[in-house]
Amino acid sequence: MTQKLIIHIRQQPDIDRLPRFDGLAPTSVVTPANADEFRTAAEEIMGFACIGFDTESKPTFKVGEASSGPHLIQFATPAKAYLFRIGLPGCVEAAGSILQASAPVKFGFGLKSDRSRLHGKLGIRPASLLDLGSVLRYQGKKGQVGLRGAVAAVLDARIEKSRSVATSNWANPALTEAQQAYAANDAYAALCVFLGLSADQQAMLLATLPR
Repeated sequence: MTQKLIIHIRQQPDIDRLPRFDGLAPTSVVTPANADEFRTAAEEIMGFACIGFDTESKPTFKVGEASSGPHLIQFATPAKAYLFRIGLPGCVEAAGSILQASAPVKFGFGLKSDRSRLHGKLGIRPASLLDLGSVLRYQGKKGQVGLRGAVAAVLDARIEKSRSVATSNWANPALTEAQQAYAANDAYAALCVFLGLSADQQAMLLATLPR
């Protein structure tokens, strides 16, 4: 049996003292609204070897209530983030073309539920999806590392994670500026964490993907 790859990173003792993570400016966040814009966005995204990825879903508050998400799919390149709102013409087709392709490689954190919802609701089976949370570990500890901890350890920065925004209604037809920034930088930060690893660590991660 092949041993699972684990990359050990140092744990920052006081994340709140770190400088703030420089996320993308609002002008670098793309929100396609029609089929032509989704096709253009997909073409741009597919031009990169590695991208950041995440999804957002309207939260559930009742016991046993099933999620109706995803309602938003986020992709990030080194310079831009793209917010794909489910339900708009051309969205699912463009998102599927990116997610089901072997390239680019998509990096994120906590992607188990994202994968399940994409398949269950949209019929999308993601390929080349790499969950950094499943391979990064603090030295001497067993638990998975989340995005905030990874940004601190690898990038020496503090990413803000607003609970009120995280649990807001992602099914709204128009997202607030705070929602757009939160969603864009979740995907962008994941890509930055991968790019912040050493060349050897990046190569080891990419080698774990099916060929």
